[in-house]
Amino acid sequence: MTTSAWWRRGATTVAALTLVLAPTAAPAAAAAVPPATSAATAQHRQLPEPPPADQARTELDELVVEAPHSMEGYSRDRFPHWVQQYGTCDTREVVLARDGQDVVQDDQCRAVSGTWVSPYDDKTFTDAKALDIDHLVPLAASWRAGADTWTTDKRRAFANDLAHSQLVAVSAASNRAKADKGPDAWRPPLRSYWCTYSRAWTDIKHLYGLTVTESEKTALVEMLDTCA
Repeated sequence: MTTSAWWRRGATTVAALTLVLAPTAAPAAAAAVPPATSAATAQHRQLPEPPPADQARTELDELVVEAPHSMEGYSRDRFPHWVQQYGTCDTREVVLARDGQDVVQDDQCRAVSGTWVSPYDDKTFTDAKALDIDHLVPLAASWRAGADTWTTDKRRAFANDLAHSQLVAVSAASNRAKADKGPDAWRPPLRSYWCTYSRAWTDIKHLYGLTVTESEKTALVEMLDTCA
């Protein structure tokens, strides 16, 4: 896949990623979550749904299978995040507002109350500090799969992608247990989430033209087989 191919999914996708690359574009961002005001209740939005299992299987078959790239030169700083989306709201706060229920933000857009259910382990939280925003395909994993050749703009878009199922609010414990592991080394403890997780992982890799290893592909096939 060429560098330009990851823009392919029409005007909606382009607009959403433009928001990431130009975070000061307030009119486009306003459609995501209203700007926070003191004690404001954020609008709840669902995590972008990954493609159905049949499409994910097709995408998986189209991914290049190869050995992981070297980690030489890797740094999380090579993937600028969390970027400002609008006003004082950065990507983390937008995801917290999107993935929670009855989320109240202060005048700095910080989530001060709400309820979140971590999809990885089905644990419920009422304190945003107990949550991490997980890059479903980790930054280090993407580096090993081709992001080492990307421009900074593309890495910024990947690390702040609100248009696809790349970012999700999860328990800090599950996120840290996962670290930068692929599906062949770590899977969500909640087995019923394997279908969604594998569909999202495959779609993100396909969208951004990333590669997979043989063991990773085998694990994704097994997880896709759990889809009803």
